[in-house]
Amino acid sequence: MSDRRQHRIRLHALAAATALALSSGLAFAGRADLSGLQSGTEFDQFIVKYKDGASERVSAASRQQSLARAAAAVARSHGRALGLSHKRTLAVGAEVLKADRKLDRAEAESLLRQLAADPSVDYAEPDRRMYRALTPNDTHYGQQWGFNGTYGIKAPAAWDLATGSGAVVAVIDTGITSHSDLNANILPGYDFISDTFVSRDGDGRDGNPQDEGDWNPMANECYAGSPVTNSSWHGTHVAGTVAAVTNNAKGVAGTAFNAKVVPVRVLGRCGGSVSDIADAIVWASGGTVSGVPANPNPAEVINLSLGGGGACGSTFQNAINSAVGRGTTVVVAAGNENSNVSNSSPANCNNVIAVASITSSGARSSFSNYGSLIDIAAPGSSILSTLNNGATTPGSEAYASYNGTSMATPHVAGVVALIQSLSATPKTPAQVESLIKANVTPFPSTPSQPIGPGILNARAVLDAVAGGGGGGGQTYSNGTDYAIRDNATVESPIAVSGRSGNAGSSVPVAVNIVHTYIGDLKVDLVAPDGSVYTLHNRSGGGTDNINQTYNVNLSSEALNGTWRLRVNDNATYDTGYVNSWSITF
Repeated sequence: MSDRRQHRIRLHALAAATALALSSGLAFAGRADLSGLQSGTEFDQFIVKYKDGASERVSAASRQQSLARAAAAVARSHGRALGLSHKRTLAVGAEVLKADRKLDRAEAESLLRQLAADPSVDYAEPDRRMYRALTPNDTHYGQQWGFNGTYGIKAPAAWDLATGSGAVVAVIDTGITSHSDLNANILPGYDFISDTFVSRDGDGRDGNPQDEGDWNPMANECYAGSPVTNSSWHGTHVAGTVAAVTNNAKGVAGTAFNAKVVPVRVLGRCGGSVSDIADAIVWASGGTVSGVPANPNPAEVINLSLGGGGACGSTFQNAINSAVGRGTTVVVAAGNENSNVSNSSPANCNNVIAVASITSSGARSSFSNYGSLIDIAAPGSSILSTLNNGATTPGSEAYASYNGTSMATPHVAGVVALIQSLSATPKTPAQVESLIKANVTPFPSTPSQPIGPGILNARAVLDAVAGGGGGGGQTYSNGTDYAIRDNATVESPIAVSGRSGNAGSSVPVAVNIVHTYIGDLKVDLVAPDGSVYTLHNRSGGGTDNINQTYNVNLSSEALNGTWRLRVNDNATYDTGYVNSWSITF
């Protein structure tokens, strides 16, 4: 008997045991997310989500008893007293917990496992720090090649169609500083930083998103090896790329210069916490956050030029899902570690547009993260924008060039604002993503690592929105479930009619298949003329489910006719179904 079959038999045995346990009324422990626990880092804040109906959700006394038990168990294991208290409830329904001392990685792991062992807990995770995603280059002052260079986003041509009027972009970042080339496009924002060490403004959350500076006066202040740094004024730089005042005979232009920016402060000294950022995402998109006034200007798009290591945690994902559910597109910097974006959160979360960086020559920026989760590439090297010249606290206004996926991201967020301002009815986040990915400038040569289907092309995207030369940008989908049985083939059809011409060179095909052990599967797109385009070919081993968008060159295929998603299962024991799929052109 093969190892694989033995493994599957064990899985079926486990499933039987699970069914028995359920029939016996036993409760199951929650999930401990340990991916954010990097070595050499200390933790004193955690997030726990209790299950619906748990007494800890409604009773402070029950919750504190649960926390005390977990803390006592960790203290016994590690020989040091530990106190754990409730700090606040997040908009996504999870609880923020505060320890009375810093915990090293081993202690933090023990605490998370203890918390998750409670049958009332859904999940427990560290309240990780996120950091701005830029690499400063203060000595190089370039021009705005990102708008009009050979591999820029073709902004001048796009401005003939839209300039962002009526659209709102939330920049969730370090806050904002006063700048005459930006102030006219700034709406009231909010400061979500709850830790006064981080905020430097002497209080907690308030209605003033002023950037107080994020300088670090001492080495190792934030984590082992963290350097001494001046303030970055990162949020001001990002906001300028989105919507700097334009045609005013000074300074720089903005991608969507008639859009408005809601500045939301979450990053300060030593970065910012997932719990603060999650609440900010909910608020910026028009959701309710306890103790915070409603946002009078919900955003069509959120710019997140920030990130940290590890998998996408449940708190981040839930906040993003809530924003997307309200119609807000979430655009995220891929990160600057020159590594696979799969380990960079929140760019590795679902329902986001993850942005990589290119240079003025169209090549991948040397720092840019990469991988199959990247959705689009945009200018991020030597990007000139609004800034402040204060080394620590705010000084006078300035301009400077920065490098980073942080700089690439607001180009995309600005184009989302252009899309919405041009659209007769608002596009959904899924439609926005499809438009951006299907209408690109090709890379001049194959990038050194994969960074999406091409380079952001604002004019081509808007042509697609308007029904011009960039393509219709129309999404066709099939949400009917089609069972995938062992050693069998199934097809899910989509009929297209009333169109003319051929499909594009980078057509998004979104596939959602629910199936254990996806290594059993071969997934093909079959064109109306019978041509076969392989999307997935028995890779992934024992991984469950396929939920991915593939970009396919269909330029030789006529649009009209019946397109089919063909799935072949060539093994036994594991089954599933085609949940949904769509094609956009």
